[in-house]
Amino acid sequence: MNIAANIADVLENSEADTGGHALFADAPRSVSFNKLRKRLLRQVRQAFDDFDMLKGQKRWLIGLSGGKDSYGLLALLLDLKWRGLLPVELIACNLDQGQPNFPKHVLPDYLTKIGVRHRIEYRDTYSIVKEKVPEGATYCSLCSRLRRGNLYRVAREEGCDALVLGHHREDILETFFMNFFHGGRLASMPAKLLNDEGNLMVLRPLAYAAEDDLAKFAAAMQFPIIPCDLCGSQDGLQRNAMKDMLADIERRMPGRKDTMLRALSHVNPSHLLDPKLFDFSTLGVTDPS
Repeated sequence: MNIAANIADVLENSEADTGGHALFADAPRSVSFNKLRKRLLRQVRQAFDDFDMLKGQKRWLIGLSGGKDSYGLLALLLDLKWRGLLPVELIACNLDQGQPNFPKHVLPDYLTKIGVRHRIEYRDTYSIVKEKVPEGATYCSLCSRLRRGNLYRVAREEGCDALVLGHHREDILETFFMNFFHGGRLASMPAKLLNDEGNLMVLRPLAYAAEDDLAKFAAAMQFPIIPCDLCGSQDGLQRNAMKDMLADIERRMPGRKDTMLRALSHVNPSHLLDPKLFDFSTLGVTDPS
């Protein structure tokens, strides 16, 4: 099934701009919002096609943090499902990590209102992070590992084929440069990944979506955003430095982010320096005779 072609046909030949899943009931009716919505839908379906995300999939667990990206992911997937273009059952899951002042009612109230099946899982990873991470160090790495491990478990308990996350273009580029500058390797977030146990896919359908577009989409949709009080205010995060660097490059040379993202899908192993990736020992000059 060519998801890209099907979605393009549906978007161009219907009046779905003014309709959709219940969560779009109060969405703007402006031309600019409709263009934004269509662009994001096309980028999601392109990721579906490029990485064969729908192959053998029946049920997805959507990781919902309460931030703009995960809200946007859920909305776009529900939009595609409403249009009949996503034959996958969706379950939203929020991991309540025990952070102080976390508004526990926001996500279940919102998900119930829009009629989305969901599971709120409580695990006090906050205390573990505060205990294990030295004062002055950043929390993100350990917090992320603990959160991911719990989401894997919930996905298996719910009989899901995949855990679906809201990482976008900037997340992928920032991770690449963090690995490049600090890890000494060329690696980023893949759009499709098989977990170590081999029994669960991790999918990132927003891989081609720009963070600015998702921010505009979230503002227009008036999602009830929940800020991260654990690490969002920490200074000195390497990811923040990468974000600032990429923003500066984009300001000086518009379009560079898209170019860099394309570069990650056009790799030439013979023009790098990894003998495990390319067998340089086989290269030799052909005898002219």
